[in-house]
Amino acid sequence: MIQKYSSQLLENAVNAFASLPGIGRKSALRMALHILRQGPANANKFISAISEMSENIQYCEECHNISDKPICEICSDPKRDKSTICVVESIKEVMLIENTAQYYGTYHVLGGVISPMNGISPNDLEISSLIERVEQGNIKEVILALSPNMEGDTTCFYIYRKLAHLPVNITTIARGVAIGDDLEYADEITLGRSITNRIKYNNK
Repeated sequence: MIQKYSSQLLENAVNAFASLPGIGRKSALRMALHILRQGPANANKFISAISEMSENIQYCEECHNISDKPICEICSDPKRDKSTICVVESIKEVMLIENTAQYYGTYHVLGGVISPMNGISPNDLEISSLIERVEQGNIKEVILALSPNMEGDTTCFYIYRKLAHLPVNITTIARGVAIGDDLEYADEITLGRSITNRIKYNNK
């Protein structure tokens, strides 16, 4: 049974927090009460930060990672290896791989994986823009860093077929991540080793 509160305003706040993934109503209530105790000034800072992010955040024109500018800090960093592209499913994987401090190339965020069951086709993803980046030249390696499950493997194979005619080395992360697991749940040490010990992609 959904708990009722003495204040409709509090209930509205709890409902808002509870709409976030992984947040139950008890946790949502604690968050709402914490914000309330902080007073209007801190509450407004919190609201302003969320609102500014929602309204002003951009997506990199090259790799589709989140950014404050048209080109993200990774793509614009002269120290990064621009000849290597690591293909990932989402922004979360970029953050995970960056935390390993084992990769110094650039990224390409697909925005998902091919999943006919969920109605996601190659046209729904940033695959064509990846092909264009490689076709422009100067790319020596494409690392397929997708989760080792059916959808991830299907997407890897599709991308491989699209890039097979180009003079680029296609690799995949080593299977330090268990088959069937999502990449986002891998610890940093395992993920770092998987990136470092990547192997040539085998489409068989």
